[in-house]
Amino acid sequence: MRPAHITEVLEREFASTHDGHHTPVMLWGPPGVGKSQMVAQVAARHRVPVIDIRLSQMEPSDLRGIPFRSEGQVEWAVPAMLPDARRHGPAGILFLDEITSAPPSVSAAAYQLILDRRLGEYRVPEGWAIFAAGNRQGDRGVTYAMPAPLANRFAHFEVETHLDDWVLWAYRNGIDERIIAFLRFRPELLFDFDPAHNPIAFPSPRSWEFAHRALKKFGEAHQLLVETLQACVGPAAGIEAAAFVRNLDKLPDLDAILRREMVPVPREIDLQYAVASALVARALRAKAERKGAEVYGPILEFAGRFSQREMGVMLVSDMHRAIGQEIFSVPEFAPWAQAVADVMLYEM
Repeated sequence: MRPAHITEVLEREFASTHDGHHTPVMLWGPPGVGKSQMVAQVAARHRVPVIDIRLSQMEPSDLRGIPFRSEGQVEWAVPAMLPDARRHGPAGILFLDEITSAPPSVSAAAYQLILDRRLGEYRVPEGWAIFAAGNRQGDRGVTYAMPAPLANRFAHFEVETHLDDWVLWAYRNGIDERIIAFLRFRPELLFDFDPAHNPIAFPSPRSWEFAHRALKKFGEAHQLLVETLQACVGPAAGIEAAAFVRNLDKLPDLDAILRREMVPVPREIDLQYAVASALVARALRAKAERKGAEVYGPILEFAGRFSQREMGVMLVSDMHRAIGQEIFSVPEFAPWAQAVADVMLYEM
């Protein structure tokens, strides 16, 4: 399932805790596809805490607690890491990460916590959702087969990569538009992991964020850029990304485009992707600075000048995802939409 749909599932599952309809959710997927980040985004949107418990690093007693004697009886000290309404708040997310990397003795200790929302006398507060994540057995991580009793306590979703969803996330999180443009140009490199070859560095949504950081640190150190990009996303993708970035000195003047000057559209397809991504980034910055009225129109005019109209459709589609409904009120939108109506293959 694509990340945007899984995020919606997590949103509704979190909201359902108040109605008593919550079902614990298990997210499956290879490393680096954003499973943990989707959970964190839901928590941030609702301004609630996430308690991230890495079961792979625990012993069974870490969950169950430590026994102690009280008036001739044995009681259990509840672990401080478990959600407590007084200390952590009435609502939040209990996230059991790396659950497939936990040995069977530890995952067995979590059975009652996941299904019954309790461990002995301890109870998970009503406003807390329970989510879990882990790698599949074929992903070459340290994994155990999930026992059937544990698997039957979850609703299961497999996370797939989806370029449009990643691009939207990237614009909203300030990822360098050169990285976005490169992946629009080479979409198959968003995620390229072959567990049979056991790569050390490989392209993934997570490692492209590392590549973004590398560009910020080594963008001017050309002799280091190739090697640092390779260190993030692997040898082949790193070389391609560095070559793409070096070629961007031929990019047209973006300020002239925004001044409505007749700047020619680049003929090279990689530069077309680059200018489209750069203009979306400009639109997003203009929205934040409340200068959208000065920027959106010129971008729409430029989008209508691509010889391959699908490229203009991609530009405007990405801009719509980034800035939202404001784009429909721009006077230039209607004539642009009419000109490309026969190739408009996306939902605005």
